[in-house]
Amino acid sequence: MNFHDHYAGIRQPIETCLVGSGGFGRSYLAQARKIPLVNARIAVDVTAEAAGRAFAAAGCDKHDIALCETPAEARAAWEAGRCVAAGRLETVIALPFQLLAEATGSPEAATRHSLLAIEAKRHVALVSKEADSVVGPGLARLARDAGVVVTPVDGDQPSLLIGLASWAEVLGLEIIAIGKSSEYDFVFDPGTGAVTCNGVTHALPALRDHWLGGGSPAEAAAARARILGQAFPLRAVPDLCEMTLVANALGFQADRPDFHAPPARIPELADLFALRSQGGLMAGLRRIDVFHHLRLAEEASFAGGVFIAVTCDNAETWEMLAGKGHVVSRSGKTAMLYLPRHLLGVEVATSVLDAAGLGRSGYGEDYRPRQDLVAVAQADLPAGTVLTMGGHHHSIADVGAEVRPAAPLAEDRPAPFYLAADRRLVRAVKAGEAIRLGDVEIDGSSGLLAMRRRQDALFAAETGPGV
Repeated sequence: MNFHDHYAGIRQPIETCLVGSGGFGRSYLAQARKIPLVNARIAVDVTAEAAGRAFAAAGCDKHDIALCETPAEARAAWEAGRCVAAGRLETVIALPFQLLAEATGSPEAATRHSLLAIEAKRHVALVSKEADSVVGPGLARLARDAGVVVTPVDGDQPSLLIGLASWAEVLGLEIIAIGKSSEYDFVFDPGTGAVTCNGVTHALPALRDHWLGGGSPAEAAAARARILGQAFPLRAVPDLCEMTLVANALGFQADRPDFHAPPARIPELADLFALRSQGGLMAGLRRIDVFHHLRLAEEASFAGGVFIAVTCDNAETWEMLAGKGHVVSRSGKTAMLYLPRHLLGVEVATSVLDAAGLGRSGYGEDYRPRQDLVAVAQADLPAGTVLTMGGHHHSIADVGAEVRPAAPLAEDRPAPFYLAADRRLVRAVKAGEAIRLGDVEIDGSSGLLAMRRRQDALFAAETGPGV
């Protein structure tokens, strides 16, 4: 497809407002300065000063940046052609932008900002997957009813994987599994036996015996997991969160609630994500999962990219493709196709143009709550524990996550992970148990809780109560 031709009908640049100027947001602001069809002159953060610093980091001249505290100041700065930096979305919501890029990562804030934008008839690029995993389908439905679009963003794995998997299905390929690599590779030095991941190094010489996986790939992956698990965590909530979004868009499901998450080399993926009857890990078709990329220092990274595993139902075709270097299983029955990258804010423009210029959402037309990301205690948690969310991965100490079939909220049902985040436990929860909605204290002012109940009602009206 020629992208110039695809977007040729968009004559004027799309004006956007960024909320949340972390790493993702800053990369978007910087790239938008080079994109003819996208403008990013409005940024919101916890303070106007923080938003101003993001503009400066993106290369804006300090004299072109206006720190605005009131709507009147924002309007004057906009009309003067300056970059508008604000500490609240309400300060800039009346400016003539078409799309809000929500990248705060805060479940409560992202929900509030998205609702404000939808009410103002603005499109929303929902970068904050934390909110998306709890109320994304409901927000998308409200937007559709208001005549605007909520979309995921290219540059993040959910949108890229939805694109890759739906492309494969259009081609008639039968998908066994889809997924992504974890954010950081495990880089192995066979000489020293050291493994480095995300700047942390541990000596794990026992990995040498399982590097090539001479026997079954599944057995080799299990042995590697035992070794790596001594020093590194092998489950990350953001990985499961992102795959929940993909499952809700495409109707896939987890093969196991906490994922197989095998440590693997790229040539092994077609074997691992094959059906069990063919020596792989998957119990059925259309499954979601992740893997941890294990490589040598001189080998290319998977870079948090995405993949699909498909059945090879024409031996001649796939023998030819295997000869061209495509990853095909030992049995010749499964192949793996992949995009080994995601470029964060650098890629966001295609989603902006699709949403605001063409009226299309990257979720597709049937985004609904099929799966929930639920919170599960990994240690005994006493009553009174505050489930504080923090760190780069927005994790909670001693709390993991699982992907389970979605259900409306109820006191005795597992709570969505990011709805439970930052709440206090009112009852003790034992290790291995899901944290139920009734186990956490949620203030009645929670916009996230209200929106989730609204989402439950929206989809219950279509499918019937209790679904």
